[in-house]
Amino acid sequence: HVQLVESGGESVQAGGSLRLSCVASGATQEIGCMGWFRQNSNSAREGVAIIFTDSGMRDYADSVKDRFTISLDIAKNTVNLQMNSLKPDDTAMYYCAAREGGVGCSVRRTDWQYWGQGTQVTVS
Repeated sequence: HVQLVESGGESVQAGGSLRLSCVASGATQEIGCMGWFRQNSNSAREGVAIIFTDSGMRDYADSVKDRFTISLDIAKNTVNLQMNSLKPDDTAMYYCAAREGGVGCSVRRTDWQYWGQGTQVTVS
């Protein structure tokens, strides 16, 4: 089993930046990919960015390309999301997720195995 704990969410003005972090613990050797997802009160949960733990390959939602960057610190079992040029539409609860192995690792899928509790990002 894997536990995920997010941090870094806060209120920021449009055009600003934030860095979210997610620390994984437990059976981290089984993780094949990690990702960030978001959900607000008006929409379903959506993928933001994912990264494969072995290759480092990344994928992003079209809405965040060129603004957000996902990165992995294997030694610290941490995945980060650097968010620049934030917009009010980026306001949401941001969740960290992980999957065992590499099958099903897609920013377009939300049926991941492990989820954190979320961290709130508000852009005004």
